[in-house]
Parts: sequence; C-alpha cells; structure tokens
Amino acid sequence: MAKVILLNGSPKTNGCTATALQEMVRIFTEEGIETEIIQIGNKPIRGCISCGACGRTGKCTFDDLVNETAPKFEAADGLVVGSPVYYGSPNGTILSFMDRLFYSTQFSKQMKVGAAVVSCRRGGNTASFDVLNKYFSISGMPIATSTYWNQVHGFSASDVKKDLEGLQTMRNLARNMTFLIRAIANAKEQYGMPQQERGVFTSFSDGK
Repeated sequence: MAKVILLNGSPKTNGCTATALQEMVRIFTEEGIETEIIQIGNKPIRGCISCGACGRTGKCTFDDLVNETAPKFEAADGLVVGSPVYYGSPNGTILSFMDRLFYSTQFSKQMKVGAAVVSCRRGGNTASFDVLNKYFSISGMPIATSTYWNQVHGFSASDVKKDLEGLQTMRNLARNMTFLIRAIANAKEQYGMPQQERGVFTSFSDGK
C-alpha cells in the first residue's frame, strides 16, 4: 500500500493547518492510501549548524524528531508539508525541520511526490507556498497541484471549515497526489527510474 506522511508545521495540533491536512487524509483514506500526520510545530527543533556530521554518519547530529522522521520519509511515496504563515513565510520551526531533514538524509528523494499546504488569516500564503515547494524542486520530487493554490484561510479551525473552496482544494490535491503516486509506480515498473547525472558541481573558486 502506498503511504503519504503529512507534517503539521503549526504549533496547534487541531488548528487551521491541521484542518486542511485532515481533509486530505479523508480523501487519501477513501483512495486506499496509508497516511500518518507528524506534529512538528510545537516541538523544540533547532536549525542546521552546518557541522557536516550527517555526511559521515548518515543522520543529523541532533538526535530528535528529524532522525525519527527520516526512515518514514524514505519509505513513503509522498510528503505533504503544512504550515501557517508567519510574517509572509512558513513557521520557523518547520523550516528548521525541513532544512535538516532534507540535508541530513542520504537516500534519493527522486520521484517521491511532494505537496505544500499553507494557511493564514488573509495574506502571505503564496509566498510561503513558494518557499516550501523549493524543497521538492531541488530534490527531483514531482510537485502535486490542485484547482487553486494549496491554501486555506481562517483565524481558527472553525473558520477554515467555512472556507469551502479551500477545503475543496485540499480534496482535489489529495486526489491529484494519489494519481501521481500511482502513475509513477506504474511507470517505474514499466520503464525504471529516470537517469540522474551527479558529476558536475559548479563552483568558480578561481573567481573568474
């Protein structure tokens, strides 16, 4: 069975972001996709300190929820990252978590399906959405889209439940993500994985 893990970057376990993710889970369940929501936003997650230890050990030097999540990410077919908007950007905790999760893990993320989900009262959604999508686009992960930007609006969970278009967007996102996961699995079986070149690293150390 295919599996999607969903990261809740909000400090509130049942707030606006969680409401959006739970709407997706409902559709994933209907489609036969296994899910797990991992609560991130209320955990003491520190940022990357660029120590390089993960390159030697294969895991982050800070042994916390990042290292606990890494094997789940490796086994998953898709990853949804949800965050509230703080000053026009995702929550700092989820950004620290994503920096360390993506940088410290040595396994290939190629063709795992990614999706970003953001929530706010009014503005800043699209800027936050763009920031989260960059983790996928640098990792060879196809990005799932919907019938609008993957966002919900509201100051509380009850507000989000009134954002009928936002909830519709979440449902369509889950269906599109399910389709992509299945299509990629079928293509992988028929054609194999796309070749990836890794030999070139641009660095103009001579200053020219």
